[in-house]
Amino acid sequence: MANNSLQNELGRLREDLLKMGRLLQQQVYNAVKALVDKDLELARQVIENDDLIDDLELDIEKRSLGLIALKQPLARDLRLIASIFRIIIDIERMADHAEDIAQIAQDLHEQAYIKPLIDIPRMAVIAQNMLEIALKSFIEENCDLAMSLVSFEKELDGLYEQVFNELLLYMMRDQRNIPQATALLLVAGHLERIGDHATNIAEMVVYVVDGKRIDLNRISRV
Repeated sequence: MANNSLQNELGRLREDLLKMGRLLQQQVYNAVKALVDKDLELARQVIENDDLIDDLELDIEKRSLGLIALKQPLARDLRLIASIFRIIIDIERMADHAEDIAQIAQDLHEQAYIKPLIDIPRMAVIAQNMLEIALKSFIEENCDLAMSLVSFEKELDGLYEQVFNELLLYMMRDQRNIPQATALLLVAGHLERIGDHATNIAEMVVYVVDGKRIDLNRISRV
């Protein structure tokens, strides 16, 4: 009976973690859409909704600690709880990146963009896909799916480098472009970091299933 109770609690933690992840996906989408569409209201919504993710993080953390104290899980279940701890931290940090993008959208909303925003939305789509795959691999405990993020990470890093080089040229051509180009480069950096955190989630999948610690970011650079 005690074990059934633990498994039920773990199931609820998984569900709430997935809820947290879904909210994050919407935050990333809305933040970049606010930037592209110059939508001040949507940017404000992203910033306000960050508190919802923070609240979920605290709730999941509290309940996870309670399970360790009261249920004394062993082996695989303990790895799962440790992974949940790590994942909610990654999700919260990704949410902070989305909030930062929304704040940049607010800062730039009255400015004409120095170039069409093409690669940044592409980066956002890849980052969202990576998050979707990472969450799915965690729920399904699917290591192969988790490892598939390596190719997405390489693609995201390649786009970041492309954005960096292009914006650098705009700054070199006209110093008046520097403030906006720097802000857009920060957006690209936030999206690249979201991808990194998604790979962290995938690493936790491998840890839960096999008890092994791997570095997918290092693998993606090979």
